[in-house]
Amino acid sequence: MLRREGLVVNHKRTYRLYTEQGLQVCTKRRRKLPRRDRIAPQVPKRAMQRWSMDLVGDQLADCRRFHVLNIVDDHSRFCPGQIVDVSISGARVARFLDDLALRFGLLEEIILDNGPEGTSKAMFDWSEPTRIRLRFIEPGKPVQNAFVESFNGKFRDECLNLHWCQSLRHAREEISRWRHHYNTVRPHSALGYLSPTEFLTKTTAQALETLAVSTLSLNTQNQRNRLVGTTTLCQAVFCC
Repeated sequence: MLRREGLVVNHKRTYRLYTEQGLQVCTKRRRKLPRRDRIAPQVPKRAMQRWSMDLVGDQLADCRRFHVLNIVDDHSRFCPGQIVDVSISGARVARFLDDLALRFGLLEEIILDNGPEGTSKAMFDWSEPTRIRLRFIEPGKPVQNAFVESFNGKFRDECLNLHWCQSLRHAREEISRWRHHYNTVRPHSALGYLSPTEFLTKTTAQALETLAVSTLSLNTQNQRNRLVGTTTLCQAVFCC
């Protein structure tokens, strides 16, 4: 972030001043686990192909608990939206996904855990007419939902741990402000140090050019949906 803003001249000096002023965000050190083989999660080839969802919990200044449903596009790391409330039902999630579908278009599948909001009848009733697959991870294996788990860590360190919200309205305002910064400003190492919006703008332009050359006739419905979905997503990102 500092390098993007032109504030870093010497990274060693910047880091020394940063630590002397106590500006670093303290994070818990994870317990070391035995070495084991890991399989890297497969990254989708394009945006709007797969989303990941997960719940994060926190509390307000008056000790009332609230939950945040995080949704992330696994290809671009773009966060299309979050639900912030004291309780989140499956019907509420289905309505929210309908709203996102109107803005960004329909995707192909969603990865989520086995929580009650995802396994509810409302979610299955929503997925059937939309033909969106719901893929549930194995119980006790959050690594299978790695993209949104990584997002959860950034969200907690950079937003929840830095704000002491007095009310649910205050929490929604702070979270909305952070999401806008995450999508449009914050660089992501996996995206070549571009923000999700910058990455989407770059890849969408390339995808539209490739599709225009390789599918001039657009003979199949899948090709039409792919082109329309890519264009809709790019337009929606610019409107955020």
